[in-house]
Amino acid sequence: MATLSQWIEGARPRTLPAAVSPILVGTGAAYHTGHVVWAYAVLALVVALALQVGVNFANDYSDGIRGTDEVRVGPVRLVGQRLAAPRSVKIAAFSCFFFAGLMGLALVGLSGLWVMIPIGAAAIVAAWYYTGGSRPYGYLGLGEVFVFVFFGLVATLGTMATMTPPTAAGWYGAIGVGALASAILVANNLRDIPTDREHGKRTLAVRMGESGTRWFYVALVAVAFVMTGLASFTSPWALLALLAAPLVVKPMQAVVGRATGRGLIPALAGTGQFQLVWSLLLAVGLAVGRA
Repeated sequence: MATLSQWIEGARPRTLPAAVSPILVGTGAAYHTGHVVWAYAVLALVVALALQVGVNFANDYSDGIRGTDEVRVGPVRLVGQRLAAPRSVKIAAFSCFFFAGLMGLALVGLSGLWVMIPIGAAAIVAAWYYTGGSRPYGYLGLGEVFVFVFFGLVATLGTMATMTPPTAAGWYGAIGVGALASAILVANNLRDIPTDREHGKRTLAVRMGESGTRWFYVALVAVAFVMTGLASFTSPWALLALLAAPLVVKPMQAVVGRATGRGLIPALAGTGQFQLVWSLLLAVGLAVGRA
């Protein structure tokens, strides 16, 4: 049986910045309009964290039963390393999805934003079929699309929409968050190209090849800086987000410098840290420059 520490590592806590970041930006953009509701922000954060952990357990289960995780560089794989029964990991995934759905319904009930019910349901379905089902879209090179849409646009703008209609600043922030969340996945898939190719997992990284994937990572990080500049037209204080730039230097060096395998693990953690700090500073900048 897996130990508690292995279950925690299996939940992949290093990916949690991807769940926290959109809530920060969505809340900061709402504060900028003068219509922030802190209780809604907290509920949105709980939903995002539960969904992220659910996705991680679902991926662990689906990749594990397919044999994709039998030889893997990176964090603990509960099923792939035979540390936990597949059924237990599947139950953990669906428990997280259920809890996320329950908290999402509470948020919808309080805010009256009923359109989020089908969107939230779509997010849970997409989370499962990323690597689950007979034709997982993560194996077809569409994982980055899911991450950009649901952990970028939907999470950021959905958070803001529970408080006030989304603004241009909210859209700029959502695009930046989505691009950086996708960059984290790109770095992960770059590391896993050899094993994914061997097991027929045709991620976007496998399709693009190492060189194309490395430059795609650079482009995604660049999008965040472009969005920072655009957001500054709404609030000059948004430029505070540029202070996060030093945090992405080492990840960029690892990716562009052709690091492979374990050499890319720091790039994963570093990109997550950059996304979190960038999002926090952008949120603060939007809040300080309140309209």
